[in-house]
Amino acid sequence: MNTDKTKVHFTDNYLISPTNPIEVNLIGVGGTGSKVLTALMEMNHSLTELGHAGLQVRLWDDDIITEANLGRQRFAPSETGLYKSVALINRVNRFMGTNWKAETQKFERNSLGGLPENAKATIYITCVDNVKTRFDIAEMLKAMSKQRRANRDEPKYWLDFGNSQHTGQVILSTIGSIKQPDSEKYETVASLPMVTDEFGELLKQSEQTDDTPSCSLTEALEKQDLYINATLAQMGCSLLWNMLRYGMTENRGFFLNLKNFYTQPLKVA
Repeated sequence: MNTDKTKVHFTDNYLISPTNPIEVNLIGVGGTGSKVLTALMEMNHSLTELGHAGLQVRLWDDDIITEANLGRQRFAPSETGLYKSVALINRVNRFMGTNWKAETQKFERNSLGGLPENAKATIYITCVDNVKTRFDIAEMLKAMSKQRRANRDEPKYWLDFGNSQHTGQVILSTIGSIKQPDSEKYETVASLPMVTDEFGELLKQSEQTDDTPSCSLTEALEKQDLYINATLAQMGCSLLWNMLRYGMTENRGFFLNLKNFYTQPLKVA
């Protein structure tokens, strides 16, 4: 028996040639999220040109654009005072003729402990700077997974982006187990652990004690370097693109250090 087979995860079969656009919830639209949205716009256009049904994105953020956001995040001076989610979604829809949606609220349980309206999606992408929010979202996704009824639009994947000033990581998790095809060439991996289960302690340790909004670009750059968010966004969306385009992945994320340009892939094994 050959134990040297490469371990891979095959993308959920329906996502390769769906009949309808894949529902995506993008949660958080700051330095990373605003750039992930641009990457998703490019990905959607490229997928549809290749005959795929593309993506249907819903953007969640309750934040208002301030002057400190200009420069590092994708906002114009004329947009200050607007909701980040609304400004960005309107811009994408005008630019590409899409019909993507904005939610001007946090992605969180309501006062009765229920899931917010429109919480269901196939792919969840989180670009949040708060560790507690990540754990809350993980619990919501696990709850949704338990209610799963083999529906093509049910939650399947979670792609989480996180960073400090010069370093960051992107980690792909499955929400539950994804049925894998039989393969003689590869060893298939059906379940990818959630970032909160695998790196929970690390996340808690890395939590910045100062999560107050920056009052200026200078102050923001002290917390996060100028290109860390954009680099993570491009590389993380490349992982998603490869999964949708080629139907499989050997990697479920990576760690990045932009100070010394070091990248460490995270294998599905």
